[in-house]
Amino acid sequence: MNDLASIDTLMRAVPVIPVLVIEDVTHARPIAEALVKGGLTALEVTLRTPAALDVIRAMAEVEGAVVGAGTVLNPRDLEAALAAGAEFIVSPGLTAPLTDAAKANGVPYLPGVATAADIMRGLDHGLDRFKFFPAEAAGGIKALKAQSAVFGQVRFCPTGGITEATAPDWLAMPSVLCVGGSWVVKPGTPDTAAIEAAARAAAALRRG
Repeated sequence: MNDLASIDTLMRAVPVIPVLVIEDVTHARPIAEALVKGGLTALEVTLRTPAALDVIRAMAEVEGAVVGAGTVLNPRDLEAALAAGAEFIVSPGLTAPLTDAAKANGVPYLPGVATAADIMRGLDHGLDRFKFFPAEAAGGIKALKAQSAVFGQVRFCPTGGITEATAPDWLAMPSVLCVGGSWVVKPGTPDTAAIEAAARAAAALRRG
């Protein structure tokens, strides 16, 4: 992957991108191996813990894993994530400095949007693939349906408050290519069998 267009390919590769908050780098490899074995190959490691960059490095060594960085807030975060081996960048919001940095680096980039103004700003930057965040708090499926009616060419990865039970409803929307989900990996010491089973179930979800 070496251009922004490939964020579309990434979003279409799996119905669920696991959103991972990992405190202990020793958990990284077993979690990534279990997720890939279960069929989820695109993994978002959030930069919310001191171990995050080391987790990205460890997961990037797992065969079949495409590891990205989430909670990227600025160009400095982006540079650190790319140096650690991140292959795509996810941000909770959309800013000009971060968008420019992502484009300059040619890295697949999924910025967060919650409003029509956010989406219009993204379109001004040449983007049409976004994370709808925080999905449930920003109005849920009803809100995204309203946005999708206005921005017909835009496609979304809703993230935030989505569960295994509600994911199929989101994925049934034509404007949704995938969802971000934290339910696949529970906090704490990884139960690899449970993670693989959850990944298998998530990978089998159908999209609209």
